[in-house]
Amino acid sequence: MSKIAVVYWSGTGNTEAMANAVADSAKNAGAAVSMYTASEFAASMVDEFDAIAFGCPAMGAEVLEEDEFEPMFTDCESKLSGKRIALFGSYGWGDGEWMRNWEDTCRNAGANLVCDSVICMEAPDDAAEAECRSLGAALV
Repeated sequence: MSKIAVVYWSGTGNTEAMANAVADSAKNAGAAVSMYTASEFAASMVDEFDAIAFGCPAMGAEVLEEDEFEPMFTDCESKLSGKRIALFGSYGWGDGEWMRNWEDTCRNAGANLVCDSVICMEAPDDAAEAECRSLGAALV
């Protein structure tokens, strides 16, 4: 049984809703799933999981949330080489630049991005929720 972590930060609940869809789908595909907020997860936990879904909305000038998520993720980067990961998050403006930059960071760290990242404007609609469910299944 695959062990999957879903690690996210959510300010308005939009990214949390996406995280719940990812986790539900991975569970339905047979994985053991653990959900963590960014403040609950640490780099020392990365090796405990076969795959990790990271979720963070775009903040400010299309960057990761800077107080909790970005420091946690930066700490994890050195442990991502060869790790199966997937990325998701919501945004309220811009064109998804934060996600493209985040994907580049993950690739440069040697991570294995298992599927296309999922982004949605504001709250996830039915299409975004379906993409989150596909993302969850792809991690298993």
